[in-house]
Amino acid sequence: MNNTLGKAPLAWGAIHFYQDRPTPKRTVQRMVCYMTRFSFTVLLLLVTAGVRGQVVHDPVGKNIRIITADKQLAISIDYATGCQITALEINNENTLAPTGIFTAIQTTDAYLSSQEQPREIDVSSRSDRVILEGITLGAATESWQFDVKGDKIIWTISRTYAADLALEDMAMPAWHFADLTTWKGGILDNGGMVWCKYLASPHDTYGVHTGGVTFWNEEKQDGLHIAAYADDGRFIAAKYSQNEQGAFTCTHLVTDTELGQRYHLSRFVHGKADVFAPFEVKRGRTQVTYELSRINYFEVYDRGTLPGIDQTAVRELLNTTGRYGVVDNRIVGANGWITNWKCLHEPFFAQIGLAVNDKNYTRNLSATLDQERDLAMLADGRVLSRWHDVPGDEIPNTYNEETGYYEAMWGYTIDSQTGYVINASEQFQQTGDVDWLRSHKNSCERALDWLIRRDTNGNGIFEMVNNNIAEKKASDWIDIVWAGFENAFVNAQMYEALNQWAECEEVLGDLEKADYYRSVANRLKQAFNKTVEEGGFWLPEKKQYVYWRDNDGTVHGDNLVTPVNFAAIAFGLCDDPQRVATILEHIEKRTVDEHLFHWPLCFDSFKREEVHDNNWPFPRYENGDIFPTWGYLGIRSYVQFNKELALKYIRNLLEQYRKDGLSSQRYSRTDQSGLGTDILAGISTTVTALYSDIYGVRPKWNRMGVEPNMVPRLNGTKFTYTLRDTVYELTLSVNDYRLQTQDFSVKSSQAFGVGRSGSDVIYYPENKETMRLAVHTEPNDFSDLEVIQWEAGNYQWTARGEQRKQFTVVGLMPDTDYQLMINGQPQKVRVAKDGSLAIRADESATMFALRSDALHAN
Repeated sequence: MNNTLGKAPLAWGAIHFYQDRPTPKRTVQRMVCYMTRFSFTVLLLLVTAGVRGQVVHDPVGKNIRIITADKQLAISIDYATGCQITALEINNENTLAPTGIFTAIQTTDAYLSSQEQPREIDVSSRSDRVILEGITLGAATESWQFDVKGDKIIWTISRTYAADLALEDMAMPAWHFADLTTWKGGILDNGGMVWCKYLASPHDTYGVHTGGVTFWNEEKQDGLHIAAYADDGRFIAAKYSQNEQGAFTCTHLVTDTELGQRYHLSRFVHGKADVFAPFEVKRGRTQVTYELSRINYFEVYDRGTLPGIDQTAVRELLNTTGRYGVVDNRIVGANGWITNWKCLHEPFFAQIGLAVNDKNYTRNLSATLDQERDLAMLADGRVLSRWHDVPGDEIPNTYNEETGYYEAMWGYTIDSQTGYVINASEQFQQTGDVDWLRSHKNSCERALDWLIRRDTNGNGIFEMVNNNIAEKKASDWIDIVWAGFENAFVNAQMYEALNQWAECEEVLGDLEKADYYRSVANRLKQAFNKTVEEGGFWLPEKKQYVYWRDNDGTVHGDNLVTPVNFAAIAFGLCDDPQRVATILEHIEKRTVDEHLFHWPLCFDSFKREEVHDNNWPFPRYENGDIFPTWGYLGIRSYVQFNKELALKYIRNLLEQYRKDGLSSQRYSRTDQSGLGTDILAGISTTVTALYSDIYGVRPKWNRMGVEPNMVPRLNGTKFTYTLRDTVYELTLSVNDYRLQTQDFSVKSSQAFGVGRSGSDVIYYPENKETMRLAVHTEPNDFSDLEVIQWEAGNYQWTARGEQRKQFTVVGLMPDTDYQLMINGQPQKVRVAKDGSLAIRADESATMFALRSDALHAN
């Protein structure tokens, strides 16, 4: 046991000896000696420590030690001259700097800390609790209460203000960890993360409006979870920093109103610890509770068994780069907190959330989309393209200093319209929150209609705000390339947005709008695939899609722009097998010839007049560098053509993560080194596609779905996935997929979805709603379903369970005769007028088959 920071090592050593070894007579005598020597109760020993933990109080040395029942977490409190936690040990290793943990307040002319106190602290203790009272911070007084409950330590700080106060800062408390290497980072309870290495200089500070955090270090299984709970109606915030002594600090603030930012809207500031604006506290009591627990990081964030995949790199990438785009509450993006930026013209935030699989991220993204609906959408439906902490990047007079939303100086990036709709649609499929979706119905329709109105020539292709390269303005994410007027990249995203939103309209019951948006999408698809001579984007001579057409008819971007061509395939605009093969074979050959680990933004140079000076000479920046941000489009394209190639680039990116942490904006085309200070969380999308497009995790609003694209080397993949508080265990091999919960197991060789309706388990073939097989179960009856075949007119499945078997098949040919076989015994059945068929069998029935010579209608 490490006693370095304890005030009574002998007393603690005796207790430790008593707990862990037989207790000979001599040891008992020594313990009695200690207690006699102090002439009163020196130690409060919890006999049942193995179950409840223990509190050890040394009144003479004025220190307290609290240890959890599993002995994995311990804290030491010193109240000799002040009051502070001097050690926080995880598995006997102290994580704190000498300054420890303490509370404080700061006014304009005074700094008052619990570390120095004018009078003695009053302490009362019992077997599982200790209370310290009389801590004075000027006009404020505090009490600390610690409860040990099993493997957790509960710390409650109660602070009473004698009067209203204006404060510059506070610590309630401040946690000082040894240095920036103590933890790799902290996973925040808003889905984001603090990455310690980026607090590189003294007082570099990141401040967020949430308090809970899980600190981890990937080299150790031990992590520290701090859950934070403030009084009802009060707000909790935290700031993370490096102090002048090199300690890594976490400081909690609890206030009556939500804190503002001191420097514009900046959440991260260089060299300044006071990231939050001054604030007032009201007379009366404020209380906050912290629940401390040691976690096994490897278990809590376990990614399962992933054959053929570096699962450690997957875990670390998603917990760092993937989460880094969360700037704060209601600001979930992909640029991240170091640069205080969020681009609304990116459609993959919900997809990142799908792979991260953290309900806190999901909840925060919903709140982010709410805020953008309310603050970043203009009356005519235009969605502003960016959020930033300071002005300077905007088209003049578009920056809102209160909200931070604005139009980018490079031009009106129109993919903010499609990005909002795609993210809202995919977010709904994850949350299943129909009321939330309904609150975005009007705004999503306005966003789409704003862009639909821009088809001024009526050719089915939607136009940008800028007309030609002479204007030197951008219109999409590739923001210093002068793409304009009819932009294939934005139109491809528009096609995806229209189709995804049409599904949402159906859920909301507006079939007329669903049909309308699908008809608009179909017209766009037809126009998109025409040759450039016919007004479309297909260039037969080079067998690729071009990037854009100016208003004078001039065609630009025939230099094999990868996100444009990938988007056409991934979103389903290009479904011609020959075109798909030609494009992807060409891209693969060029990538292999240059020995690139990932696809560049374009393979050949734009023309000089088509790009900003920063893109010259080729290859440079958006004119030829490697931007993995659009990797998911590449993976989604290649799984339709060659799954092994898709997997190759996922593995390449994970290997790159092992080299540099993927904490770059882009990679050099020439030497493939990381470039750019603006780290992009979107650089993780190649790996998020591992979940959505290889493992096929495709949640729908009323079910869990799997649509895998497995290859043999991945056989035996097994991991858990939590969707809407249900934990699913996925077991995946080629043509062999199983989803299992504590209530049911469903297995199939084809893609499927499975949901619950009351006690019924519902199977959705191909993860679509055109047909359904409902298994009616009794309470506490585990349902074990295997679908052997599900093709038009030929359906076979097995079911096991101790109760009578009852099924309903929906989506069959109405008023049609089928042959039903139960355990090989045939019978004739007739489908109802609504296309449904009810099937009942006794508990011995296990094999079912339903056959018809006619195809079902839908």
